[in-house]
Amino acid sequence: MSSAILKVVSYPIAFLKLALCLFLSSIGGQLLADSSSALLAMEDPSNPLLQISTSRGNLFVELYPDEAPQNVRRFLSLAAGDIELVDSNTDTIFKPRYYDGMPFHRVIPGILIQAGSPAYNPLGAPSDLLEDEINANILGLDKENVLLPDSTTNPILNITSAEEFSKQLLQPLYKSMDIETAEDLIGQEENIARKLRVMTIKELYQLLGYTYSEANMSRPIQSGVLALANSGPNSNGPEFFISMTNSEQLSGRYTAIGSVIEGMDVVGSIGSLAINPLKATRASTVIYAIKKIN
Repeated sequence: MSSAILKVVSYPIAFLKLALCLFLSSIGGQLLADSSSALLAMEDPSNPLLQISTSRGNLFVELYPDEAPQNVRRFLSLAAGDIELVDSNTDTIFKPRYYDGMPFHRVIPGILIQAGSPAYNPLGAPSDLLEDEINANILGLDKENVLLPDSTTNPILNITSAEEFSKQLLQPLYKSMDIETAEDLIGQEENIARKLRVMTIKELYQLLGYTYSEANMSRPIQSGVLALANSGPNSNGPEFFISMTNSEQLSGRYTAIGSVIEGMDVVGSIGSLAINPLKATRASTVIYAIKKIN
């Protein structure tokens, strides 16, 4: 009797073991297929290909070292654990794989997902910030005027109110003309109007402190592009975002260093739930690891 019971019980155990083996085999094959198809989808097979493993699945990113060499180099070094960070409490030096275990702390559904904030890393971030690597002319910003022929603002600037018009357009222009008071404005009205009519978006961004180079190519911030977050001109740290839409208003102000070439469905899943960066939540997607696979 007991042997019969043991025999009956042994069959499902054997079956489960076989099923588990088949399942793990299929998963391994799928992961291999993903990386293989990502390699085939690359613009340039000599570019670095990264696998970003998250709690919602994997995505594959091709980096562009010819377009943003300094920033790509540092992103790779942070991901690989090649950069020293100092624990300010103990003065101990660590070389962590910077992004492993960090959350996507900011999500604007349909717009972007963002990760890598030093606020979510106990060791902070490298103290040095890198310069932007952007070619405004390639992006066409030298051909886009801030005002359209009908005197409305260019939609690229995303200005929707008089207050924004003053802050984003007039104040930088006034500063460049050394206009500080209402008295300084007297007699300058026609000159200001003329400057606004001929000003390009590139020139406006330069007034805001952005610098550009024609040494390398650049690409606009479009759906799938991975770019570095910043707090203004030439302030690139470890924080990055992946755009979920074509965002002309961001092009020329953020350095693009790569693109998702496989896994936009995962990006969509991560970006389906709004995450406020000022309110930590367990709903945030976690980065398990970022590793170079070619």
